Amino acid sequence: MAASARSSRRPRRRNGRLRGLLASHCEVTRPGAARRLCVDWFFTTSRLNPASMTHAFLPHRLLSALLMLACIGFGTQAMAEDAKADAKTNAANASAGTELPKAVVELFTSQGCASCPPADALLGELARDPGVISLTLAVDYWDYVGWKDTLAQHGHTQRQRAYADVRGDRKIYTPQMVVDGTQAAVGSDRLAVEKALMSAKAGGSALMVPVKLSRDGDDLLVDVGALAQAPGAEVWACPVIRSQTVSIGRGENSGRQVTYTNVVRGWVRVGTWDGDPDTFKVPVNQLRFEGANAVVVLVQSGTFAAPGAILGAATTPLN
Repeated sequence: MAASARSSRRPRRRNGRLRGLLASHCEVTRPGAARRLCVDWFFTTSRLNPASMTHAFLPHRLLSALLMLACIGFGTQAMAEDAKADAKTNAANASAGTELPKAVVELFTSQGCASCPPADALLGELARDPGVISLTLAVDYWDYVGWKDTLAQHGHTQRQRAYADVRGDRKIYTPQMVVDGTQAAVGSDRLAVEKALMSAKAGGSALMVPVKLSRDGDDLLVDVGALAQAPGAEVWACPVIRSQTVSIGRGENSGRQVTYTNVVRGWVRVGTWDGDPDTFKVPVNQLRFEGANAVVVLVQSGTFAAPGAILGAATTPLN
């Protein structure tokens, strides 16, 4: 279901519910969001009115120029030191034989969305790439249209809303893919998804932290490597069902069988990571959610309520 300038019709809200299903994807927009964004922009720019500042700063042009040159020199040196530290970290990871995945792709989807099956199939294609970790996150906000999604969790809707809040657009829709926690695209638009994958890599948000998973008896060991100048991050374990086919009995996809890939069944907070090498231990029994046969571990900056870039990831079977 969809929302964009190309959409012919947007969902309408009646008695607290959204009405209207669109051809390519369907969008839920928080009331008043556009107005609040415009007001925020207005006050931000009005504080920086050049006309009111010019005369006050004219006598200090020379001093300002000298200070600017000093700041540039300091900033350049700091950037060079950061780049050197990151290069050293990457070299250490390479020498240790750690193969980093290229991307993590989260698909927000719904069995009640007629536009979602092509995106579900595309995620299955992406999952065949060993360098891509793909996740299906079924949302519940389309359950009222005639079919209750058998895989949906409200926590996935909350996660999608959190991503929208961080981006600042405050819009959620299905199908939507989020790449590495930073780039969003219509999940059924192959070109847009490929562009998001490239943008995430070019923007420096490509996965840089090595994550290794192993078993120690009844525990899962999560070894997280190092990253210079790393932001604070949380470590999450997501039990998944590798593949599940669902027969949909009602709603827009009535009569269809849809196969879902790496269906997330739960979220287990493993701990926090500060950039230094660390090892976490998780009892495997805590990961056995509703038929889950594998687990995906994410190292993600920010918090679950305000998620940032995904810095590292790994997956392993649950035996």
